[in-house]
Amino acid sequence: MGATREGGQPVCLRCGDAGGSVRERGRIGLMASYCEGCWNTLANEMAETDGATATPRPEPDPDDVTWIEPPVCPECGALIRIYPTNYDRWVSLAMVEMPAKDVPEAFRWRLMPLPTRSPIPVDIVAVRVRGIDPLPSEPVVPAHSMMCVPEWGEP
Repeated sequence: MGATREGGQPVCLRCGDAGGSVRERGRIGLMASYCEGCWNTLANEMAETDGATATPRPEPDPDDVTWIEPPVCPECGALIRIYPTNYDRWVSLAMVEMPAKDVPEAFRWRLMPLPTRSPIPVDIVAVRVRGIDPLPSEPVVPAHSMMCVPEWGEP
């Protein structure tokens, strides 16, 4: 929920501003309130650290019934999955899960359904595995940057 002033007005945790742009941020309730400027700064710093620098996928036209192919990495040509992160940036992930023992800590992600009232997942968010290390055999989704080997031109 974050800090509040008298009257229950939320306060930015970084700058202390209580303006109209202060609200809880992120796709999953982080229990922290930030103003627009501080949130963008924080989210960009986290994205740079995590390697979450992918561009979002375009929204499909609801009237278009053609098959949507997975995106392709421009560096190596491999298929990738692009998901939003819990801090509103996008990350390219590998197409397969791997045991945590085979993925370095910096590249471990999990795909989490957003909490809803419906038992059917509405949206999925990529969350970095941090804090408590997973068991060695526990599946994680590696960031594509761990598996990306650029294609080399012919000699």
